[in-house]
Order: sequence, then structure tokens, then C-alpha cells
Amino acid sequence: MVVDVVLMQGFAGFMWLLSVALIVFSGFALIDAAVRREDAYRAADKKTKPFWLIILGLAFVVNLIFNILSFLPIIGLVATIVYMVDVRPALRGLPGGGRSRRGGGSSSDGPYGPYNGGR
Repeated sequence: MVVDVVLMQGFAGFMWLLSVALIVFSGFALIDAAVRREDAYRAADKKTKPFWLIILGLAFVVNLIFNILSFLPIIGLVATIVYMVDVRPALRGLPGGGRSRRGGGSSSDGPYGPYNGGR
């Protein structure tokens, strides 16, 4: 009897942690999709920014409302994974799409070249 209660509490705690991790994961993807430029989605040929914001927003809300054992959070997880492994790397691979300065750019670079006159 005591072992059953301990096992059930452990399982419930594990499922709660899994739910929180899923909410954080989908929230991160939603924020990442929101800060990307609209034209980057078209340039990467990955649907549109409003499409991904709606899909990831629905996934986030579903993860907040429904239990992890329900079917809907699993669908939201699949959509979030698709964004994170397919769309996000494509957006980051575009010029100006990532946060790092790959390719030797400097802080004085503008959208069409250096502001310092090419010195």
C-alpha cells in the first residue's frame, strides 16, 4: 500500500516535470519565431511567420491547458520539434538570421556594407 502511494507520487512528479519542460520548450520556440524577421521565412521557403506563430501559440496554450497524457500536447510537441529542427536552422542559416557574427562581420556593418566607408 505504501509502495503504491510512493510510486504514484513519483510518477505524478515526473509527469509534472515533463509538462513543465514541454511548456518551456514550446514557449522558447514561440518566442524564437516571434523575434525572427518576416522576410526570413519567405527567403528560407518555410511557410510564413503568422503561420508559425499561430501553430506554436496553439501548441503553447494546449500544453498549458491539457494533461501531458492527452493527445493534443503530443501534436503540439511534434509541431514544436518541426519548427526547432527544420525551420529554425534554415532561418539561422540566412545572412543576418543568426545572432552570432559568422563570416567576419563587425559591429560597424550595416545592411549593405560597413558604415566606416570600407576602411
